[in-house]
Amino acid sequence: MQRGKRAAVNTAVSFLEEFVSLICGFILPRLILAAFGSKYNGLTLSISQFLSCAVLLRSGIGGATRAALYKPLATHNQDEINSIVKATDIFMKKIGVVLLGAILFFAVLYPCFVKNEFGWFFTFSLYVIIGASTFAESFFGITYLIVLQADQRLWISSLFKSICYILNTSIAAILIYNNFSIHAVKLGSAVIYVIYPIVLGLYVRRHYHIDTHVKPNNAAIAQRWDAFWQQVAYFVMNNTDIMVLTVFSNMLEVSVYSVYNLVINGIKKTVQSFTNGLEAAFGNMIARKEEKALSQNVGIIEIMLYSLSTIVCTCSAILILDFVKLYTHNVTDVEYIRPAFAYTILLAQFFSTIRLPYQLVVQAAGHYKQTKIGAIIEPIINIALSIAFVYKFGLIGVAVGTLVATIFRTIQYSIYMSKNLVHRSIWVVVSKILLCFVEAAAIFTIVWRLNLPSAGNYFSWFCNACVTFLISCLVVMLGNIVFFKNDTVNMLKKLKNIVRK
Repeated sequence: MQRGKRAAVNTAVSFLEEFVSLICGFILPRLILAAFGSKYNGLTLSISQFLSCAVLLRSGIGGATRAALYKPLATHNQDEINSIVKATDIFMKKIGVVLLGAILFFAVLYPCFVKNEFGWFFTFSLYVIIGASTFAESFFGITYLIVLQADQRLWISSLFKSICYILNTSIAAILIYNNFSIHAVKLGSAVIYVIYPIVLGLYVRRHYHIDTHVKPNNAAIAQRWDAFWQQVAYFVMNNTDIMVLTVFSNMLEVSVYSVYNLVINGIKKTVQSFTNGLEAAFGNMIARKEEKALSQNVGIIEIMLYSLSTIVCTCSAILILDFVKLYTHNVTDVEYIRPAFAYTILLAQFFSTIRLPYQLVVQAAGHYKQTKIGAIIEPIINIALSIAFVYKFGLIGVAVGTLVATIFRTIQYSIYMSKNLVHRSIWVVVSKILLCFVEAAAIFTIVWRLNLPSAGNYFSWFCNACVTFLISCLVVMLGNIVFFKNDTVNMLKKLKNIVRK
């Protein structure tokens, strides 16, 4: 019951965080677009993506520490918790120092890629400002965030983050409306995000009675290097598109990508908000050897995420072009309406979200070494295809690379989990994917026959979105009841319990 309550609270507060993040994520880029133009919008996004290269230095430690903490947290072994946290904190302090050097290195290197569009010192100083919050998070807060994740108390971090999003957007809006420079706007954001990890660390140390004067248990986080390669692959996969466009295209194309990426990130965060805390729950089941509970809950989460992904991705495919047209109104320095790119990148995001149940179970079991090869192959496919296609097809080329690589990794995750952890036929996955495409086709057909009016403003777009969403929910629910009745009934019972709790 305690595990269920924590999952319910994590889901609710994480959903709140992602909702706040989504709204703020739409407002701030639009303000930057209107005040500074597409080039500046593309530059800030590109810097953020390149900056995440430095975050690779802390990769691996999170997954390894969470896997190590599940058992002592379940058995309330305070000494073991302290020793694991101590080992992680020592490692992260060392990484923080190296990370600072990496940020400065990239700050010097990055301006060379955009020297034809921006001055060297302008870009260098902007990079350093945006990088300040990344350094603070690694040096002060990441260890304590991992503890909250492992103990299914991620809602605490989500609450802090929601406040930061609101403060950041408010301060940025005030600065922009008062004609401050882009540097001042990003400096205001950096100050907010530096405070967050410090507050988080203070809370965790007091609540968990963390004793930092113990001997570190380095053996407990020995898997960090296997997890590291998984995270390197994940990073490359998620940043290939922007990096390829930055090197082989221009900031205008990056800006176009960033607008569509707002929708993609919205989808990703919406779906992930329902999975926050699930890895810890799966880890608890595996630690207690509750195989039947694990299998049943995987089926429930699977049908829930497949349904949610189908609804959100199909609605987005129907509505995204009208949204982009409204969002970029009066921005004329580049063409933003790109239907083929939109549909391709949405399909890639669909496959990325439906693999989450399998990914979470694999991570909860700590099987980083066993799935490392697939993790490395995925970004290799993405990079190779993106570079091969970007010259001829532009944005569509990088989207195709992402789609093919994502399909490969989804298949690899589902096969591994089915054979080694849950022990069931892979055809369960295949049949559910086929049903998703049938449902999406039915939704498209119904909406097309309704002939909804073109959205001339946000209110009419919202009305169209409501109609499309209701149709999608009805079609998906009907399809699930007809073809996967048991999983659907179990899912509805679980959702009912979550709402009640």
